Amino acid sequence: MRAVIVTGIMLASLTFAGAASASQELATSSGCLKCHAVGEKKVGPALKDVAAAHKGKNDEAALAAKISGAKDHPKVKASEDDVKKLVHWILTL
Repeated sequence: MRAVIVTGIMLASLTFAGAASASQELATSSGCLKCHAVGEKKVGPALKDVAAAHKGKNDEAALAAKISGAKDHPKVKASEDDVKKLVHWILTL
């Protein structure tokens, strides 16, 4: 029984790690990581700082619109669906 639980935890960890790396790959291919880094400020704020600033707020749609709208953010080359995925990933950091 213990082996089953440990195996389940390991599989869940691998699934989460795969999702995180896929999201980071999407951030790289979309150009996000040219100006942002996950843990430190570059040209733009660290993605973890963005997540902290929006913690507890239900504003994924507003943040996605801000990024896509190119008002306070440079124009992005990601699709609307990709921007939504990226915002969701960022807010989980």
